[in-house]
Amino acid sequence: MASTKQLQLMADKLRIHSLRMTTMVGSGHPTTCLSAAEIMSVLFFSIMKKEDEFILSKGHAAPILWAALAEAGLIERGELETLRRIDSVLEGHPTARMPLIKVASGSLGQGLSAGVGMALAKKLDHAAGRVFVLQGDGETAEGSVWEAADCAAQYRLDNLVVVVDANRLGQSGPTRHGHDLAAYERKFQAFGWEAEVVNGHDVQSLLTAFDKTGFGEKPLAVIARTFKGKGVSFLEDKEGWHGKTLNEKELQAALDEIGRADVALPSSYSPSRPAFTFHDYPSDNYSMNDMVSTRVAYGKALLALGRADGRVVAIDGDVKNSTMAEDFFKAFPGRSFEAYIAEQNMAGMAMGLSAMGFVPYVATFAAFLSRAHDFIRMAQYSGSNIKFVGSHAGVSIGADGPSQMGLEDLSMFLAMPGALVLYPSDAASTAKLLRETARHVGISYLRTTRDKTPVLYGSGEEFPAGGLKVLRRSDHDQALVVACGITVHEALKAHDTLKDKGVAARVIDLYSLQPLPAADLARQAASCGGKVVVAEDHYGGAVAGLVARAVGRVTSLHVREIPRSGKSSELLALMKIDHEAIAHAVEDMVD
Repeated sequence: MASTKQLQLMADKLRIHSLRMTTMVGSGHPTTCLSAAEIMSVLFFSIMKKEDEFILSKGHAAPILWAALAEAGLIERGELETLRRIDSVLEGHPTARMPLIKVASGSLGQGLSAGVGMALAKKLDHAAGRVFVLQGDGETAEGSVWEAADCAAQYRLDNLVVVVDANRLGQSGPTRHGHDLAAYERKFQAFGWEAEVVNGHDVQSLLTAFDKTGFGEKPLAVIARTFKGKGVSFLEDKEGWHGKTLNEKELQAALDEIGRADVALPSSYSPSRPAFTFHDYPSDNYSMNDMVSTRVAYGKALLALGRADGRVVAIDGDVKNSTMAEDFFKAFPGRSFEAYIAEQNMAGMAMGLSAMGFVPYVATFAAFLSRAHDFIRMAQYSGSNIKFVGSHAGVSIGADGPSQMGLEDLSMFLAMPGALVLYPSDAASTAKLLRETARHVGISYLRTTRDKTPVLYGSGEEFPAGGLKVLRRSDHDQALVVACGITVHEALKAHDTLKDKGVAARVIDLYSLQPLPAADLARQAASCGGKVVVAEDHYGGAVAGLVARAVGRVTSLHVREIPRSGKSSELLALMKIDHEAIAHAVEDMVD
């Protein structure tokens, strides 16, 4: 076991690495690394075992994480010289490009939520070990930290430890509480945590705090009083050094002050990334023309998937009786987690559960996913395998009004490279498309509808990602109507109206938005004379933009103004995305 003297020497060695590599590249955050040196030394070379997990929530301190991994023998020391290079996995903030990273960080205030998910995963697996989250004092201003703290206490996560590196200084000035550590202590205690205030530069104090166990099923907060730039007198507790590196002369002065740190210590920390396996399952059968909402079909399909795959978990934001995830919650209470109305923490929990090999299905109203956008954005950098489901999408939800209408969600997910974005139009396609989300490793988004709609497809139809369905066609079609979700049903009504007027229009159900069946769309458009109308229940023509890139110019029917309360049919008509608007657009195009 390492002595306190050895651990102090290792802390100084980590300081030296952090200073050298940031000066070499000419960018980074060395002073925030220096404040965390003793914490990292004690965790990596004394406290953490093979079965433990670590999240660096203060991602700008990445250099000291890379240094600790190098000294632990998990990467070559020579790799430290590649910090922030375009060909290096040692990025300025941790991402999953580095194979040992399970949770990307850098957008502050997210690590604790992911830690909650990891700790829950350990409880599910009856696994030993603890989850350690190192966060800065500045990021405790983020509300998501307290969403996570509340959730951790609710689930009695005594296997979760957060370390607050309270170094007093943020980017632009002092943090809210500075070195008033009692303020942090009161907050964590108020949320039901055990809290320990320690000298973050005293190795023995840290060892004592981390060894603390058996405090009544409570998570532990270790609030460490530290100094930004610790160990270098011209940096220590000085403002104006955030995100600034030392020049060569300053570096030499700093190294001379720190002195030699000749030490090598073993580490038991050994992170690994999980593998995911798809488990097939039978789909529910639906009869043609039955009236079933796609959100109901989602709930049934999720239940079937849960029976087939014990690694599938569900997370809810207090709307499971609307998203229809409630049947999964009833059938699998041990794999179901209520995040309540805290969408950021809900997404962060999913990140942590995914990092441990579970497959989270996260469902809420499509509108409310926008509150978790930054967490979802960071999940892609974590390599997370999360399945998001947005119900109550678009103006078609009706009288609840604009606050409940998801009208930005498709743009949000379509902006994520590699995300699977699917929008079923009926119950049969929903069941099959849920299978595609389960098959896909990465971020998935399934958009569901509140209203009951007719079943359009038989049980034998398949819906591979990257495909489309041609619902109406003839050899003399004069225009192509591309629709998805609720507007597919409006497009079919428009087709019948146009047919009565002698206008032949082809109708496509574009259920896969990403990947987009671009080549097939181009062929379909060409065979209709290049005249294309796109109808979508969404702001800004997000779908029309995709189609235009594949086929050229299109007429876009989308939600162009802030909606209001009303009946579904009234709102579709008011926004000019209903069957009448589609028929008029086609007529104008073919005249």
